[in-house]
Amino acid sequence: MEHEVFVPFPVDDVRRALSDPARVARCVPGLQQDDGGTDDAGGAPASTGITVAGRLRLRIGGSTITYRGSLRLTEHDGAYELSAEGTEARGSATVSLTLSALPEEAPGGTRVACSGTVSRAGRLAEFDTRTAEGTARRLLDRFATALAEELAQDVRDAALRDELPPLDDETFAPADDVLPDDGPPAEAAHARRTMIGRSAEEVDHAPPRGRYAPVPAPETTSGRAALRWAAPAAAVALASAVVVGRVLRRRR
Repeated sequence: MEHEVFVPFPVDDVRRALSDPARVARCVPGLQQDDGGTDDAGGAPASTGITVAGRLRLRIGGSTITYRGSLRLTEHDGAYELSAEGTEARGSATVSLTLSALPEEAPGGTRVACSGTVSRAGRLAEFDTRTAEGTARRLLDRFATALAEELAQDVRDAALRDELPPLDDETFAPADDVLPDDGPPAEAAHARRTMIGRSAEEVDHAPPRGRYAPVPAPETTSGRAALRWAAPAAAVALASAVVVGRVLRRRR
């Protein structure tokens, strides 16, 4: 089987990622790595051969097959060789895989040419070659997507490290809303100066000034205006009543 995948990152970054067996294991769809299941001979590079143990859940033809085994990663002449072997978790059939991946520079990223063979047995042998190869190609596509996500996370982490200054050079300034320890704010000092010479009772009962002074209530002019017009009108009415009374008495 042969297949090509594309990773939108420089070829050097892809090679560095493929040289990390633990990262390769994280990018394999359905693979759950065992705790402490990496035999890296003390952090040796991939060229010396590194083994990762775990469980792989493989979906094929509407079924799921779980294998328990290991994969080994080596590097030869710029190509990465992956060999894997696993046994069915619910059976005794064993399958093996050999895969070669060659990263090459391509416009906008890296093209990875893959070729491999699979020896099938047990439940996997029940599926035809076309179905098995289609499953393998989907696994490689999903692997390339996961690898791209890993590299994108590296870029985000590097950007975050560049934004944060070193702790040794970091200085902290008080915030604008934090009062200094050497005295009250300017408004409080001004208010204190204006109260000098006044008694404690006057200070306690004095209304606040400045921005905190109460807003005076609006004057009610309508009531006063009505009173100003009502007084003369009442006087005119009273005088008219007196005149009318005198006229009536003369006629009698």
